[in-house]
Amino acid sequence: MSTAPDPVAAGAAGTTAPAPAAPSSGAGQVWRRLRARPSALVAGGVLALLVVLALAAPLLAALEGQDPNTYHDSLVDSARGGVPHGSFGGVSADHWLGVEPGTGRDLFVRLLYGARISLLVAVGATVVQVAIGVTVGLAAGLGNRWLDSFLSRVTDVMIALPMLVLAIALTAVVPPDFPRPLLLILVIGLLNWGGTSRIVRAQTLTLKQLDFVAAARLGGSGRLRVARRELLPSLAAPVITYAAILLPTNIVIEASLSFLGVGVKPPTPSWGVMLSTAQTWFRADPMYVLLPAGLLFVTVLAFTVLGDAVRTALDPREASRLRVGTRERTRTSGKARTPLKDTAS
Repeated sequence: MSTAPDPVAAGAAGTTAPAPAAPSSGAGQVWRRLRARPSALVAGGVLALLVVLALAAPLLAALEGQDPNTYHDSLVDSARGGVPHGSFGGVSADHWLGVEPGTGRDLFVRLLYGARISLLVAVGATVVQVAIGVTVGLAAGLGNRWLDSFLSRVTDVMIALPMLVLAIALTAVVPPDFPRPLLLILVIGLLNWGGTSRIVRAQTLTLKQLDFVAAARLGGSGRLRVARRELLPSLAAPVITYAAILLPTNIVIEASLSFLGVGVKPPTPSWGVMLSTAQTWFRADPMYVLLPAGLLFVTVLAFTVLGDAVRTALDPREASRLRVGTRERTRTSGKARTPLKDTAS
């Protein structure tokens, strides 16, 4: 009869049992869940390529031999109102995506520099929104009843305000020499933090009832220490998820403000400015409309898909609920069809 090996004897003989594998970190689990979704990988690759192109805009402009603000009057047909010579908006070896109608400025370089503005404003505004929203939400969730009521009402007012109308009013009255990208970051961030605050407050009210927060308070930790050491790590997942949703929204807001003429001012390249001027050229030069609009659409779509993937990766229970709900609906529908078969037979 075979017997199990004695671990003591095995140790004496010089052999050791294999050590158990160390549990993977939370970041590793999130990364594996993201890799399991091809749509997330494609969206992340598209965004990574866009960021690289935006950062390398000066190098690519030098490689093409163009810059974003040089006029080329010889490349447009003044007799036709400024339509570029050649097909597809003047595409050539010197101008890879053609030129801008009326001015002859290189379209490829202006799209790259416009991506810089859009990404800078979107990321900067998101950072401001998250910083204010987390601070106000934590203060409301950890404060007394009066502070919670006051901050909650302020948050409700910020959410109810017509953000786009206020942004137009604020950007219109600021002196023109103020840096417009910085102005857009401040305006969008200061007017659109209400959603983040509401989410953080709700999560804080739930978390502070749990045992680890009560243990920290019994150990003598103050509210600031509890917020920094206990609550903020637990709030990282919902905040990151909501920030991923805010990024494409801020890109659209920046493009909308620039389209309306109160955002980035010419000659600074911006996708919104290009779309604003392209509305008079969509028949004569469709490429001037399709290129910035297509880039804007692809960027917002990639951020949206990646944000949804990050939400599911940080909260796998969401995917489990979807799978369970699908199986339950399938099983229920199958049971509903069975009596009809029996009756028919």
